[in-house]
Amino acid sequence: MSRSGWHILKDDTGLTLCRHLPPRFDFVVYTVLPGGQALRLAHQIRQDLWRALQTLRGFSPVVRLEWIAECWHVMAGGRVLGPVTEAMVATAEDVLNSRRNRARWVNAARMTGQWSQ
Repeated sequence: MSRSGWHILKDDTGLTLCRHLPPRFDFVVYTVLPGGQALRLAHQIRQDLWRALQTLRGFSPVVRLEWIAECWHVMAGGRVLGPVTEAMVATAEDVLNSRRNRARWVNAARMTGQWSQ
C-alpha cells in the first residue's frame, strides 16, 4: 500500500487503484480516454467517483486502466455494502461521461509518460 492508503497494482497492460485487496467490482462502468499518466487519471477518476457516491453505505472506489490501441480503457466502480441500484450505476456513468470531468482528467494526466507517477 502506498503512503496515501491506496493500493496501486501494476501489470503489463495497466494498473488498478483500490483501497481494499482484493479489488472488487460490485458494479462497474466503462469509458475510453486518450493517453496520459495512468496513475494521475486513476486518482482523478477515483476522486470524482467518490464525491458522487460517498453517501453509499460501504462504498470503496476501484479504478482499472488498461492500455489498448493507444488509449486507456477505464473500468470504474467499486465495492458497496448492500444492493447495487440502477441509480448508483447511472450516477457513476454520469461521472465518467461528463465532458467537464473528462477534460480535467486528461489535462491533469498530460505529464510525460504513460506510467510515470
